Amino acid sequence: MDRAAERRLRHLCLALALVAAPAGAYAAGAAAESALAMTMPSADVATIADRIRAGGDNAGMAYVIVDKHNARAFAYAADGTLRGTSPVLLGLARGDINPPGIGDRPLSAIGPEDRITAAGRYVAELGNDLGKNDILWVDYANSLSLHRVVTGKPSDERQRRLMSHSPDDNRISYGCINVPADFFDDVVRPLFLGTVGIVYILPEQRDLLGVFPTLR
Repeated sequence: MDRAAERRLRHLCLALALVAAPAGAYAAGAAAESALAMTMPSADVATIADRIRAGGDNAGMAYVIVDKHNARAFAYAADGTLRGTSPVLLGLARGDINPPGIGDRPLSAIGPEDRITAAGRYVAELGNDLGKNDILWVDYANSLSLHRVVTGKPSDERQRRLMSHSPDDNRISYGCINVPADFFDDVVRPLFLGTVGIVYILPEQRDLLGVFPTLR
């Protein structure tokens, strides 16, 4: 079995496990066929994951790959073992580059066109938000984090968006990456607890390997 086939088999096994998971797990509420399709990595995710493993770009750290096209995150242990996958909510606006001064603006000053989840390779670590909640800081200077889904504004319908079968309605945040609470608590937090790791956010407009020159 070649490496590509082996990789697809590993992802298939994890996907089947997620389909069989009890209600409340990451693929909860989806039919088996839809859940299986949603958990499979795209060609871009597979390319980046293979190049990370081949070249050791993660430097012995756990890492997360965020696929903006498909609104999905894949979390890996330091050795490249896939630990979990989950739908994500992303910035409302499409784009790959941070608007100037985005990290210094209050939320009220961030217009819809500037609510971007910027692509790139980030050294990430756990920390606190402005309150008591722990989050994964992806790019502190630009106020980009990965955190449990925020449900404070009912009209955003963030939980419904996460559970939908399509990535088309997953653009709602100011730029941060929202994930289900159980995915954060059971997968992301243990991987980054007491250490740093890498978050790779794949581009949706720029060239894939142009964003990650160390993976060429």
